[in-house]
Amino acid sequence: MTEPAELEELSPNFKKALIAKSHTVHPFWALLGMRLADIKKGWAVVELPFDPKLTQADGIAHGGSTFSAADAAVAMALIGLIGRQETLVTLEMKLNYLKPFTGGTLRAEARVVQKGGRTALGEVRVTTESNGLIAMGLATYMIIRRKPLPQG
Repeated sequence: MTEPAELEELSPNFKKALIAKSHTVHPFWALLGMRLADIKKGWAVVELPFDPKLTQADGIAHGGSTFSAADAAVAMALIGLIGRQETLVTLEMKLNYLKPFTGGTLRAEARVVQKGGRTALGEVRVTTESNGLIAMGLATYMIIRRKPLPQG
């Protein structure tokens, strides 16, 4: 993965706003407990603390919580590379689960592999302090023009 030091920083105010508001702007993030830990143009880290509400009946976190953090990390890595009038949606994503998420804080570190005019490809590594690498993924996003908000 590209070293974050080699990547271009976002403007300080934009970065600060993204990190501060990530859990309030995205209600789904708040539901799961995800937060944006760090971000640069083409790179991001999303963290998800283990919580019993994320588990299956056997006490292991549901794979959907791991997948959500991985998807969010790649999307955030793309945020600094698209225009203000653009947004993005996941077209396809594959995540290989290697170990279960059973405790601590999950860290999804993503980088953009390639960005074109309409699509982008990103990769993500998901780790925990206690279990090391627990998943790896590849995601394709579509970049679309934002629709104007209805007035009234």
